[in-house]
Amino acid sequence: MSQYSDLIRSLTGSKAVDQLRTLYGNRDGQIVTQTDRYTELLSRHEKYFPTTEKVRLISAPGRMEIGGNHTDHNRGKVLAASASLDTVAAVAPRPDMIVRVRSEGYPPLTLDLNELDSVKKEEGTTTGLIRGVAARMKEMGHRIGGFDATITSTVVSGSGLSSSAAFEVLMVAIFDRLYNDGNMDFMESAKISQYSENVYFGKPSGLLDQAASAAGGLVTMDFKLDEPKVKRLSYDFASKGYALVVQSTGGSHADLTDAYSAVPREMKEVAAFFHEDVLRRVRSEEFYQAIPQLRGKVSDRAILRAMHFYQENERVTRQVEALEKDDIQAFFREIIASGRSSFMYLQNVYARETEQSLSIALAMAESMLEGRGAWRVHGGGFAGTTLNFVPLDLVEEFRSVMEPVFGVHSCHVLDIRPVGAAELVLND
Repeated sequence: MSQYSDLIRSLTGSKAVDQLRTLYGNRDGQIVTQTDRYTELLSRHEKYFPTTEKVRLISAPGRMEIGGNHTDHNRGKVLAASASLDTVAAVAPRPDMIVRVRSEGYPPLTLDLNELDSVKKEEGTTTGLIRGVAARMKEMGHRIGGFDATITSTVVSGSGLSSSAAFEVLMVAIFDRLYNDGNMDFMESAKISQYSENVYFGKPSGLLDQAASAAGGLVTMDFKLDEPKVKRLSYDFASKGYALVVQSTGGSHADLTDAYSAVPREMKEVAAFFHEDVLRRVRSEEFYQAIPQLRGKVSDRAILRAMHFYQENERVTRQVEALEKDDIQAFFREIIASGRSSFMYLQNVYARETEQSLSIALAMAESMLEGRGAWRVHGGGFAGTTLNFVPLDLVEEFRSVMEPVFGVHSCHVLDIRPVGAAELVLND
């Protein structure tokens, strides 16, 4: 029996089922769906990359940003969680420095890890992300090597769950498990991933996305210092009668890099007025007192975005306190306030007046959930998704109202995944 047949057979065993349940939850049909998904992945890997080397199954989750919209890049506070949607690789090592990847829905790619300098034309590409992760890991003293990987993902591009962060964290996990001890600290993994996205991919993201994917579970993080302060939380929204629902609006992220990069840039322009590099190093009282002097020195939008930053940091603190006190209504009030601040002050709900899919989704959610749940823009904004806390008895109605507007399967009911990057071990 080939190792592929053996692995596929093992997917139905109790050991595999227990691991799948940890990663994907207990919703009806989930184990069957994931078993079929992994079976298909292994079959494709055998077709593309037949090998006698040990094939490993490695997963990295998408992330949900629950609080702290656009604060991480100015060393703010966030509340985030890893999601039950993920990016998975069937992967085996190679004896050389060549990486070959077959990712579902994308053309095959090959790169040589003997060349680790950033390449301008690779910005915005998967190749750039892989090369960036490898370069940073080697620079930090970790071993790297070639591999063949077949990849599938439910964290689709534009889903608002940070497909790039999931992919970056997955790449770190592959190098770590194939060529190192497989026990890398999650924050080190996140920082390597962020470096790749900033330097090789060319997107000036903060650390929230990568840290939430790598950490796993529900966490609050304070990025004030170089070593972020991380606190793990435990809260079962389902047991309180609510589902976390991410509504994709179908908006394209294409040509929005400038809109995204303007947010941290404008906040930092305000900080520069005070001779600091980020807003967290400027006291809020000092900022508010200086607004008369700031006007004319920076744009009015920059001032509003700075207001959002300071208020959002305080909201994250109150959100965490509400969860710790099991006061879900107080938590919902802070979530709604966060969304309204993003809309009014941060101004990241739409980039073009003629394309306001997020605005429509938020307005529709408010009409259904006011007094019953909560809603807010999710993640980077401008296009993408909303995050909604929907009463369990209202989920199907919520879906039936939203999907005719935004498309079939655009409404995702998610669980918080308790672990970050993980390997599905089928055979000892």
